[in-house]
Amino acid sequence: MKKSKVLLLYTGGTIGMIENPLESSLNPFNFDQITNEVPELNKLNCTIETIAFEKPIDSSNMNIETWTQIGDEIFKNYNYFDGFVVLHGTDTMSYTASALSLMFQNLTKPIILTGSQLPLGQVRTDGKENLITAIEIASKKQNNYSVVNEVAIYFENQLFRGNRTTKVNSDHFDAFKSYNYPSLADIGVEINFNLNYLLKNKIKKLKYEKGFEPSINIVFFYPGIIIKNVIKLILSNSSKVVVLMSYGSGNLPIEKEFVEFLISTDKIFLNVSQCKAGKIEQEKYETGMQLKKAGVIGVKDMTLETVIVKSMLLIKKYPFDKDKFVEVLLSNIAGEIT
Repeated sequence: MKKSKVLLLYTGGTIGMIENPLESSLNPFNFDQITNEVPELNKLNCTIETIAFEKPIDSSNMNIETWTQIGDEIFKNYNYFDGFVVLHGTDTMSYTASALSLMFQNLTKPIILTGSQLPLGQVRTDGKENLITAIEIASKKQNNYSVVNEVAIYFENQLFRGNRTTKVNSDHFDAFKSYNYPSLADIGVEINFNLNYLLKNKIKKLKYEKGFEPSINIVFFYPGIIIKNVIKLILSNSSKVVVLMSYGSGNLPIEKEFVEFLISTDKIFLNVSQCKAGKIEQEKYETGMQLKKAGVIGVKDMTLETVIVKSMLLIKKYPFDKDKFVEVLLSNIAGEIT
């Protein structure tokens, strides 16, 4: 079997930084010479090529234009490589992973995102292991087919479906969790893929979609919140999609004025739980049932990150078709819904 070709795309983030000994500052290093910094890459059974953004982007500055830039670069090179590794800052990595999973539908190759909590140039960095293993996963094949055919995040010995992840820790190396879906692989001495949980596609043709409308309104509920102020806030915002951050399985304080507002307002209301694990079940309690009757859409077990990104994509695609928006939102496009 011939060597796999992997494209390494550096967008920014801690992992690509190295200390300048003269100034004691962190600067991006030259990714064309990545094997000088990480010579272990020479031992991998794959060919690695690199592309680095001319100006690295802090992950807090990620936006819809950057998602398109990343997507276009991968799509342009899709037929020339067997796998892709995107180096990315951790803070918004789950959002980017969700976006790419919806942009690249019917993948037959892996797109693996990774990063680090410490710069690659530091002695105790987690970046080396994350980088090496992400590339190894991206190059893995079985019977000439890629083992992973989806967008995933590799971090601290775990491979997760990208659109199922949430960043949960800024201090420890295990920065990400996937609460509602099992890990795709467990990495120890060996890389053990959980084949039953991986997306499978050897037939459908790749479909590349892009275009996001970022105008999404999010309302976080808490005990004692003044409903009149909530209504004013929603009305003052031009967003067509409003995410209601509810309690538990999808419950909110129900007041007659609020229910009537939900029914009469021409906006799409989505019910997302403040809980990281579990799913929205609006039928479970009376408060949730009233929301359902008022037309609020429960998002099942999608993460907040995926709900936001998917809404951005669909409101751009179906700006005047609420029924189609809801139909596709609740459809499983890339394994984002159980």
